[in-house]
Amino acid sequence: MGARITAIYRVAATADSIAARAGGIAVEQSVEMPVSAIADADVLENIVGKVEDIADLGGGIFEVRIGLAVATTGPEPGQLMNMLFGNSSIHADMELHDVIFPDAVLAAFGGPHHGLAGLRAKVGAKDRALTCSALKPQGLPPSGLAAIAGQLAAGGLDFIKDDHGIADQAYSPFADRVPAIADAVRRARAADGGRTVYLPSLSGHLEQLRAQVKIARDAGLDAVLIAPMITGMASFHALVRENPDMAFMAHPALAGASRIAPPLLMGKIFRLMGADATVFPNHGGRFGYSPATCKALADAALGSWGGLKDCVPVPAGGMTPERVPEMLQFYGRDVMLLIGGGLLAAGAAMTQEAAKFQDAVMHG
Repeated sequence: MGARITAIYRVAATADSIAARAGGIAVEQSVEMPVSAIADADVLENIVGKVEDIADLGGGIFEVRIGLAVATTGPEPGQLMNMLFGNSSIHADMELHDVIFPDAVLAAFGGPHHGLAGLRAKVGAKDRALTCSALKPQGLPPSGLAAIAGQLAAGGLDFIKDDHGIADQAYSPFADRVPAIADAVRRARAADGGRTVYLPSLSGHLEQLRAQVKIARDAGLDAVLIAPMITGMASFHALVRENPDMAFMAHPALAGASRIAPPLLMGKIFRLMGADATVFPNHGGRFGYSPATCKALADAALGSWGGLKDCVPVPAGGMTPERVPEMLQFYGRDVMLLIGGGLLAAGAAMTQEAAKFQDAVMHG
């Protein structure tokens, strides 16, 4: 029971209040009651959170390290998130910045089944960067989305994912849409013998998610898109463990509501739960991430980490083909570049634009 996770918080406080604040976080994230009322020696020694360090970062911000008992996490994905930042996330003046996990915790959750090497193998790539685009807009029937997918696939793209807003709506039911798009993608690549992987977007409660995985499987697919913060971390992790042959791409929808640092949430926690690829907002796009945040996130997704497979960083969010050289220089080859609207805007020339994008990445 003595093993601990170190949770690292960034807290706004004054120098004369931070010690008490840190002690309060340790209690809140463990036993959530007055420690003076606890008589059990094992609970006091092994379960109550411990303040490991406090560092002044300047500007009224402190880094607080809290040791949290591994035993309190289950281990179970939802309970892990609860112990790391459950009640404390309600405080607007703090962020969960990072977590140091013991190797036993990494082994318990397992991480990705495929990682970068596995995704490259699916499309016959060796050591190059990968390409991806997104099917939009929602509101189209299955035939409309299938037509777009066929145009993109004909350009030779490696991966095509549903937009995360495409779910199981009446105008495009999952059971009708997925086989239609899968067939269109296969037909588009029949001439050149290559493979484009289509990832349908999963949504709903766990039984709906399982049913959707079966539909995808029956359509000959071996990869899916999921938004862990929407479906729930526990459901996401369960699907990964139940379907080791399927690759999972994680979408960042709702991630910004958590006040968990993006490199930790999308780079490490999504990876820990089994994401083979993680989509995130690239700097200079529609969102406000900085180059430093993007670099830290990519490093967290790819870095050596207790024997877990790596997770492919997928920078996205308003990217254009013109930025491919810059993005390859920034991220290197261990990346999947995602351009959605920048290709869809080409209309009738979509296949040609997709081919240019693919060529730029392959030879960049």
